Amino acid sequence: MKKIVISGSSTLQDKVKYWIHYFQNQGYEILDYPKYVELDNYQVELPDIYHDFYTNIENTDVYFLMNETKNGMDGYIGASAFAELTYAVIENLIHHKQIEIYILNMPSEEVSSYDEVKFWLDMGWIHLYKEK
Repeated sequence: MKKIVISGSSTLQDKVKYWIHYFQNQGYEILDYPKYVELDNYQVELPDIYHDFYTNIENTDVYFLMNETKNGMDGYIGASAFAELTYAVIENLIHHKQIEIYILNMPSEEVSSYDEVKFWLDMGWIHLYKEK
């Protein structure tokens, strides 16, 4: 059974639930996914969430960025999701991991990381996901 980490905006919990269900039905083991944290709990919960999430990226077979439309921006990638995507890319490049890295949508040119993501797509380091 392949292991997968789902990444993306934690405020899109309806999409998170959709993708968890989708990948479970495809036979994947879900290692981690975006968890919503209340603003007043950030300082307490986020260090453990970050630690576990990045550790799970190190141990996954597949990294999937559900870069859905958010705030009117197609293929939205926020700062945290871009950091996670970068970490998966670096795991492959430096530590010779074989993580399959997918993003759901081509980001809008308005997304601040557009140039990097496009470059990584062109290099074949990440791929656009095609639903089965």
